[in-house]
Amino acid sequence: MNIYIETFGCTFNQADSQIMAGLLKENQEKIVSKPEDADVIIINTCYVKHPTEQKAINRIHKVQKQFPDKKLIISGCMVEIDKKKLQKAAPNASWIGPHKVTSTPEIVKSVFNGENVRSIGYGTDCKVCLPKIRSNPFIHIVQICEGCNGDCSYCCTRFARGSLQSYPTELIKREVEEAVAEGCVEIQITAQDTAAYGKDTGTSLSKLINEITTIEGDFKIRVGMMHPKSIMDDVDGIIKAFKNEKVYKFLHIPIQSGNDDVLRDMNRGHTVADFKDVVSKFKENIPEMSISTDVIVGYPTEDEDAFKDTLNLVADIRPDFINISKYGHRPGTRSSLMEEISHESMKKRSKSLNDLKTAISYENNLKMLGSTQNVVITGKGSKGGYISRANSYKQVIVENAVIGSFSEAKIIDAKSTYLMGNLIH
Repeated sequence: MNIYIETFGCTFNQADSQIMAGLLKENQEKIVSKPEDADVIIINTCYVKHPTEQKAINRIHKVQKQFPDKKLIISGCMVEIDKKKLQKAAPNASWIGPHKVTSTPEIVKSVFNGENVRSIGYGTDCKVCLPKIRSNPFIHIVQICEGCNGDCSYCCTRFARGSLQSYPTELIKREVEEAVAEGCVEIQITAQDTAAYGKDTGTSLSKLINEITTIEGDFKIRVGMMHPKSIMDDVDGIIKAFKNEKVYKFLHIPIQSGNDDVLRDMNRGHTVADFKDVVSKFKENIPEMSISTDVIVGYPTEDEDAFKDTLNLVADIRPDFINISKYGHRPGTRSSLMEEISHESMKKRSKSLNDLKTAISYENNLKMLGSTQNVVITGKGSKGGYISRANSYKQVIVENAVIGSFSEAKIIDAKSTYLMGNLIH
């Protein structure tokens, strides 16, 4: 049987697809790279934002139109969050919920044999030490926990992923050991909130990082998104863990708004001062630390003054990366009961923030001109050259490199989203 898997969304969702592919391959099924070659098509959906919802739904419609005789399975967050819309979009499709990924081989076999299977609901299956087919053989994604402790008013992902379930440290360490032994040079540890790791089991993210860094071999760890509220009770421990040479100096810490009233309305559980305190502590202890943050523009209670507070915060913090999202109602959330601000205001604010983001990231990158950076070569560039990552996780494009190697690069040019470098041999 031939199976094609297409994935939308975050690193965690990508890992779910890699597990599905790995389990299917272990069951003697063939994973194909084109939907036309498949007997069964799996679309792994993301539902965090309205644009990703639309992309997923449009793709579902297109696949059904192009391949009406093929078996279709929808997996991912949409399955748990918006069953009515999914039923309307694909009335004959089967479903695999985010917590049912480990049952993929049995479900696919049943669907291929003509059954309509809808496997949904929460579960406690561990997603560590399962077979995976990596999209990049040199980068390994390991899920350290699923779900979160948050209750953000705008978020629907928690309805799909559930409450926090941390996976055993020893299993995570074993999975990383195997990945490093197989030649992986970048380990991405991912979760809905990596800093929440262990809060349900009595351990912590800092302890986990310290365990992983004892593994022998040349590799770098990229730590995924951390909620400010979750970091605050272990800031010093996490900073100390980040100082290890095997950890990228990259902090992904979403602020969402630079205004305390809006943060309270979002039910974020932290203040602007809390956020600034965490960031300043990281920067003071690790000067080369790059900061990545997320901002939601146009939350229903964000007025012009509140938005200016966000601009001021961004200008003050000067993050290297910003993920900007225009607010949109999500199914079942408390904020969806409020009136959205005008599309025109949202568009205008988004442009202002994007202009500031571009200027700051370019100025930050300019400061690296002429410097020599330790880099890890992780893949080929889509427009030529090779992609490498500096210690700060900034992307450095180089020529004539060997994927999977560690090297030094002199930075010769800077753009707003990446750097150009010459390898020093």
